[in-house]
Amino acid sequence: MAWNEPGGKNNDPWKNRGGRDQGPPDLDDVFKNLFGKFGKMGGGKGGSGKSVGKFGILLVIGLLVVIWIISGFYTIREAERGVVLRFGEYYQQVEPGLRWKPTFIDSVIPVDVQSIRDQASSGSMLTEDENVVRVQMEMQYRVVDPYRWTYAVADPQTSLSQALDSAIRYVVGHSTMDNVLTDGREATRQRVWEELQAILEPYDLGVSIIDMNFRDARPPEEVKDAFDDAIAAQEDEQRFIREAEAYAREIEPRARGQANRMNEEAQAYKEQIILEAQGEVARFEELLPQYNKAPQVTRDRIYLETMESIFSRTSKILVDTKNGNNMMYLPLDKMMDKQNSTAPVRSRSTLEGLQNPIEIESPNSTTNSPGLRNDSFRDGRR
Repeated sequence: MAWNEPGGKNNDPWKNRGGRDQGPPDLDDVFKNLFGKFGKMGGGKGGSGKSVGKFGILLVIGLLVVIWIISGFYTIREAERGVVLRFGEYYQQVEPGLRWKPTFIDSVIPVDVQSIRDQASSGSMLTEDENVVRVQMEMQYRVVDPYRWTYAVADPQTSLSQALDSAIRYVVGHSTMDNVLTDGREATRQRVWEELQAILEPYDLGVSIIDMNFRDARPPEEVKDAFDDAIAAQEDEQRFIREAEAYAREIEPRARGQANRMNEEAQAYKEQIILEAQGEVARFEELLPQYNKAPQVTRDRIYLETMESIFSRTSKILVDTKNGNNMMYLPLDKMMDKQNSTAPVRSRSTLEGLQNPIEIESPNSTTNSPGLRNDSFRDGRR
């Protein structure tokens, strides 16, 4: 039966030994018994027992030395740098990897130098135009000097928080409410960044500011609705301006293209008219000598060519008047429609070198005019 089971009180190893109760053995007695056993291992008393006792002490010291050496190994992760202190004073900085330090002499503080840390600050602040706004900003930074980060100030996190809060309040205090809430937010963020760097520079905390985020800026709740309307109106204004600019960018190239096309068409028409006029002048210059040599023949030929050109583009109706005065129906409406759909042909010819316009008449005309007139041709008179 076990001594701690019911009814096993008499089996307690610490009681009823030698007729009296006793507690747990004393540690001094345990060590004395242990060293006594080491002494007996020599087989006798005297010098041999003392040598065996010294061997046991050396063995214990050797174990302690091994434990001390093993306890000195440590590892610095890839994203960290180690700050080594020797008797509490800065000694050196170690790189990542497996390292060893003398325990109780050196101590190592690992510092993360790759992770990006956040530090936020918020509060109600008074602007330059004496309005109250609530601003929330967040700073992102990274440690670049582990020693300065650890020992430049007593509490680097608190120092960063206070510096950020001071920079925000300074910039907001020198800005108007509209700039902080609307279109001046980016400028405010940049100014806070610059002011924070100026504040941290004398402390040399060993940090690098990566970014500054303007998380929120809003007016007091009592006037929030009015400011929301004002912001919406400004956003609408910017949207209309962008739409107008986009429309202008779309219309302007099209208008420029049309203007260029019209200029090119006008230039082409100008060249066409000039070439046609030059051709007419050249033709009449060739015609003038022939007219001077044979006026009647030339007049008849021009008359026939002109009539041929006119009748080739008009409708013709042949009426037989020799077989009686029969009434016949002429489709005047269709003839007029066809005439209206056909562009009128107008031939205007002049002869350079002639002082009077040429009048083209019938070969049997008795007019002895030195020139030719196109009006007679155009009316079809003989």
